[in-house]
Amino acid sequence: MSMQRMKLSQFRYDVPKDLVAQYPLDNRDDSRLLVVHRDTGKFEHRMFKDVVDMFDEGDVFVANNTKVFPAKMYGNKEKTGAVIEVFLLRELNRESLLWDVLVDPARKIRIGNKLYFGENDQLVAEVIDNTTSRGRTLRFLFNGSHEEFMQTINELGETPLPRYMTRPAEPEDRDRFQTIYATEEGAVAVPTAGLHFSKNLLKRLEIKGIDMAFLTLHIGLGTFREVEVEDLSKHKVDSEQLIINEQCVSQVNHGIEQGKKVVAVGTTALRGLENSVSTTNTLKPFSGWTNRFIYPNYDFQIANALITNFHTPQSTLLMVTSAFAGHELTMEAYHEAIKEKYRFFAYGDALLIL
Repeated sequence: MSMQRMKLSQFRYDVPKDLVAQYPLDNRDDSRLLVVHRDTGKFEHRMFKDVVDMFDEGDVFVANNTKVFPAKMYGNKEKTGAVIEVFLLRELNRESLLWDVLVDPARKIRIGNKLYFGENDQLVAEVIDNTTSRGRTLRFLFNGSHEEFMQTINELGETPLPRYMTRPAEPEDRDRFQTIYATEEGAVAVPTAGLHFSKNLLKRLEIKGIDMAFLTLHIGLGTFREVEVEDLSKHKVDSEQLIINEQCVSQVNHGIEQGKKVVAVGTTALRGLENSVSTTNTLKPFSGWTNRFIYPNYDFQIANALITNFHTPQSTLLMVTSAFAGHELTMEAYHEAIKEKYRFFAYGDALLIL
């Protein structure tokens, strides 16, 4: 099948409501792991903590160390006091505190409106532009350093749980909707494959001599934007910031030279790696923006194994997974997971594609 012929409808499937994980497990690495062998098409049912046994000394895991900030805020519109949900997407300008946001309900929010946040109006924002039907550009009015501004956002915002979690965010989500190695703040969604790694598991990987490398891809909402075109070659992806430093490059390239496994922890890490391939099919440093959209049939150059979660139907994340494992095998694995009652989506179980 040529790349042009993949259709959106090929990524439909039905997931029973009771398999959508609404809460995380108590222990991160207690998730189940469906192992898919691409060479034989066979499946294995394991526990996530078993990944240590499936890799060898010198293998390299590449994870995304982006950190989710509490991007969902509730403000009151001036005069009417109407409650408006504001979802912070990305900072456009640090000095003047300009942000790209989504607002809901959008029809009430026009250019010139002011929004007030916090009990004593700790933050005020003015709407200065309309970008899309729900998109606005806000200028925050704040006296203080950028650090203090982000601190205020951290106090007022809440964890941006995906909409399929039909409950409000709770205090424990602050910790659990974040990988334990997240250090670089800037994502509005968590790289979910990384949620399964516990301190104990990282220690066991280290003892076995498995190398952990980190890149930074700040996940924006564009990753989750619904694909609305049946012909996938017509879908456009929003740009996201990507940083691959020298240390990550040398760890990955050492693994490639030694003929070891290079394991992408999540579709964002997988996309990040593919974004920066040298002419000799090794990794090179990168700092900038990426809007690469990967779907079948794509030829991967860097990673030869993938850890990922079960993704929503027709999502770009499912398409990336399908590009890696093959479309038929991926859909077969999803049906196997449903049959075996795996837990789905962000707080759910994981898939390992070898």
